Amino acid sequence: MKNILTIAGSDSCGSAGIQADLKTFHAHNTYGLSVITSVTAQNTQAISATHDIPPNIISAQIDAIFGDIKVDAVKIGMLCNIDSINVVADRIKKYQPKNIVLDTVMVSTSGCNLLQPNAINALVTKLIPLATLITPNIKEAEVITGIIINDEASADSAIRRLVKLGAKNVLLKGGHLLGEPIDRLFDGTKFHTFSAKRIDTKNTHGTGCTLSSAIASNLALGYDLKNSCKNAKKYITMAIQNSIEMGSGAGPLNHFYKLYKN
Repeated sequence: MKNILTIAGSDSCGSAGIQADLKTFHAHNTYGLSVITSVTAQNTQAISATHDIPPNIISAQIDAIFGDIKVDAVKIGMLCNIDSINVVADRIKKYQPKNIVLDTVMVSTSGCNLLQPNAINALVTKLIPLATLITPNIKEAEVITGIIINDEASADSAIRRLVKLGAKNVLLKGGHLLGEPIDRLFDGTKFHTFSAKRIDTKNTHGTGCTLSSAIASNLALGYDLKNSCKNAKKYITMAIQNSIEMGSGAGPLNHFYKLYKN
């Protein structure tokens, strides 16, 4: 069984972050390991409080994992501040895992800022160059590149800008644009497009976390980058289609929809 490590924040309602990552790993028949960077108090409507884990504890968690267990892939999610980014970058350089998927988390589904504005430059300069793949959404790519994205041409311009900033491979998620949710992958050589039908549901809490974790799972299982993104796109589409009604806001995806097919 392949072992996959998630370095991310904890979501108390289990829809996103560490909890969504571990569910996704398990759904792909891989074993999930975790390093918690922040604890959040949240439900389907909003995040009401956050507590960042001290950098030395983040470092100790990473050292504990790599000091004992073979890690086949790493997914990096919520890192709130410069200190957290620096320590994760330092440990990644030390252990040099093969497959690293960086989800450039900045804002939650409910609109809460999860990355301090003064930490954006650290994310770009310290972590993006270390990642096998980064998976920004439209808003995150706009913040990082300064390019307004409203069509395929501007999306590709933003992707090329991200590559100039050090990204090896970029999957730009198109769910925030009008029309069908089309994702664009640049694999260092050419562009690939992954499309799906837009599903009419409010239950999309944790989609970014889940997609990046699904890609990391596929990479660990031996799929190449293109097919890892393709397989992950299919997985998340079905997880959204079979999403769970919970709470009064954006509910969770159904990570284990395959177990409950009629």
